[in-house]
Amino acid sequence: MSDLSFVILYVSDVARAQKFYADLLSKPALEASPGFAMFPAAPGVMLGLWRADEVQPKATAPGGAEFCLTAENAAAVKATAEVWRANGIVIAQEPTRMDFGFTFVGLDPDGHRLRVFAPL
Repeated sequence: MSDLSFVILYVSDVARAQKFYADLLSKPALEASPGFAMFPAAPGVMLGLWRADEVQPKATAPGGAEFCLTAENAAAVKATAEVWRANGIVIAQEPTRMDFGFTFVGLDPDGHRLRVFAPL
């Protein structure tokens, strides 16, 4: 089995999703076309944004995936939530302590969950 190297989110509008993730990740897409965009997500891991109506075999509706970002501590989680809220990102779960750490969840334009957490 190979290592995880790619995560793909199905989106309704690639240009909109591309702008959202370029702003969120503070980096431009490495590759972009009307139906697909690709970003470096972590060393050796890419994030792809694929227009849902072009996916073969046919995909389910956009949304429903969760993309997780690790923060240094609870204060960094809270600060990130405030920055995202100020930038118009919908916060689906306010910063809170859970079994695995301190976390919050934002939503991208297609409803994919963006979890930021500081592990225990």
